[in-house]
Amino acid sequence: MTGHTQLAITPRDRFLEAAQKELAAFEQREREFSRKERQERAAELQIPVHKGELHN
Repeated sequence: MTGHTQLAITPRDRFLEAAQKELAAFEQREREFSRKERQERAAELQIPVHKGELHN
């Protein structure tokens, strides 16, 4: 045995890792956009926004 216990990374594995990173980045941008959108709507309607409500 060569002592090499890690499996070779396949192109599919690299693709899945890149896709997961892209999805995480998209989800972060979407959460930020939603937060800003809620704040803008609340400001237009003059409704106070509570921090606890922003973590949906």
